[in-house]
Amino acid sequence: MNENLFTPFMTPTLMGMPIVTFIILFPTILYPNPSRLINNRIITIQQWLIKLVLKQMMPIHNSKGRSWSLMLVTLILFIGTTNLLGLLPHSFTPTTQLSMNLAMAIPLWAGAVLLGFRYKTKASLAHFLPQGTPVILIPMLVMIETISLFIQPMALAVRLTANITAGHLLIHLIGSATSALISISTPIATITFIILLLLTLLEFAVALIQAYVFTLLVSLYLHDNT
Repeated sequence: MNENLFTPFMTPTLMGMPIVTFIILFPTILYPNPSRLINNRIITIQQWLIKLVLKQMMPIHNSKGRSWSLMLVTLILFIGTTNLLGLLPHSFTPTTQLSMNLAMAIPLWAGAVLLGFRYKTKASLAHFLPQGTPVILIPMLVMIETISLFIQPMALAVRLTANITAGHLLIHLIGSATSALISISTPIATITFIILLLLTLLEFAVALIQAYVFTLLVSLYLHDNT
């Protein structure tokens, strides 16, 4: 059992060098490339999932927004695969690191906002000051809307980090409790083990849902600025 509860969230190292880069690149190896005239079942499922994602996110976008479709599909597949691989025993989940999630959220948010200021300048500036605002409240509302705009990437990253980290901590705590209760009370250990299995199934769902939520919010930011 780990002495520190947060040890599983520490970046793994090899010979003193962090290997998080190799862990981040690993999910891309799992996706096969179609190289035959007739696709196998894995590639067929992969293409079906991509079409499902595009069907859910792209109808609300115009031509400028749809040019981001490859980016959004890559994003949801990467986050979903990384979250699922992090549920394997003795594995490391990069999405539990706020720094990595911010590195994904900030460029995507900034790209969408800059796109809005370029193509929808008046509409983007109008968000800072709602129509009919009293003159006395104009400075305060502009400040609030500016802060709200800059909080968006932080909210994206913190939401993903908190949900994935909380689930892993619960699994770690209940797993440790089950191991300790085996020698004390077998019936109670059995109950905690069943709870652990149910929580693990829930975490599989949360891993996919959080990937979808992160990508959907980026898609909505893009929609507001195109």
